[in-house]
Amino acid sequence: MTKIFSVIFLFLFSWNALANSILVPMDESQRNHLKAYGLAYFALQKKLQVDWLLNYRGGSFLIQYSPETETECKLRGISYETISAARVNVILNEVSSPAVNMNVVRLEKVPRIAVYSPKNEFILDETDAVIHVLEYAEIPFDIIYDEEIHDNALARYDWVHLHHEDFTGHPARARWRESAILEYKAQESTAGRLGYTSVPAMKLEVAKKLKAFCTAGGYLFAMCSAAESIDVALAANGNDIFEVVDDDLQQAALLDYSLSFAFENFILEPPYNRRFSDINVGRGYNTNGTYFSLFSFSAKWDLIPSLLTQNHTNMIREFSGLTTAFNRSLVKPDVLILGENRAAGNVRYMFNEMGKGFWTFYSGHDPEGHAGRGRSATDLNLHPNSPGYRLILNNVLFPSAQKKKQKT
Repeated sequence: MTKIFSVIFLFLFSWNALANSILVPMDESQRNHLKAYGLAYFALQKKLQVDWLLNYRGGSFLIQYSPETETECKLRGISYETISAARVNVILNEVSSPAVNMNVVRLEKVPRIAVYSPKNEFILDETDAVIHVLEYAEIPFDIIYDEEIHDNALARYDWVHLHHEDFTGHPARARWRESAILEYKAQESTAGRLGYTSVPAMKLEVAKKLKAFCTAGGYLFAMCSAAESIDVALAANGNDIFEVVDDDLQQAALLDYSLSFAFENFILEPPYNRRFSDINVGRGYNTNGTYFSLFSFSAKWDLIPSLLTQNHTNMIREFSGLTTAFNRSLVKPDVLILGENRAAGNVRYMFNEMGKGFWTFYSGHDPEGHAGRGRSATDLNLHPNSPGYRLILNNVLFPSAQKKKQKT
């Protein structure tokens, strides 16, 4: 009997030595990059130690071993390796070497996530890229909209994504499809119930609350028209600028660019146009197979932009939306550009600090969108390694990471 117990003890000791950690590689060997982010979130929920190895095999995750986590890897179809403490030390020594552009970031908390989006028949979850990828990665989130923000729900969250929204609230922009007209009528009802004089007045107040959320330490992520229209609404600050669209100088005098997040010196399009302003330099779906490139940052010194650009490639296929690409000449000088098509002169991905918080703007609607599909859903089972969707999930985990001041 003693011999049996000795054999069992030696087996368990050997297993613990071999399975000290789980390495989730994020290079080309990974079968499902998108679900790997959900695994990191799952491990945080289980209070396991999670390290993000910046620039090590595409931005790999090193997770404290548990049988439950290994089972999740198998169930979710995620490539992984169980490694010993000795192998962990080898990896950490490699990452920490001054000779390589790598770093290790400890993920410390489970981020509380909200998506700003209508919660009715006017929006299908699968047509919003962030909702879609959060569901695919199995990362929990709440949907909030104008009424919740009016009631100060933002205080409950660390990270908020802005739906492809029109923060100007101008009724002329709702005439392009029947569902948009019905949605606008629903917003008019909400505005009246909450005591606002109009939808534009309600949307402006929501935009200001979102800006205050960021300034107070929140993490704001916006895609497509939300990134453009929130700056338009904030700069207009309640002025009826659409009445002077034929006089650029007069219009500019009514816009306070100091109030916006990312853009300055922009001029608005008339409200009967689908474009909001000259911020948007995109024109429909690109059929030429063009790409924008991610900048390379020092993982040792510029930790935040390095974290936000983790990927297995630095070339992202371009995709369109209501706001397809940002006009580089209108980006404020203190904004950090993370990704751009330099040849076309447009910016696709950018970041900055605001007060105690951070914001990221990402242009386009669906990183795997293509011509002719309209608002129909992308099947992420066909795109489990999408580098464009990885950028979204980098931002989702961003609030979890220990931060260091960037040098850039």
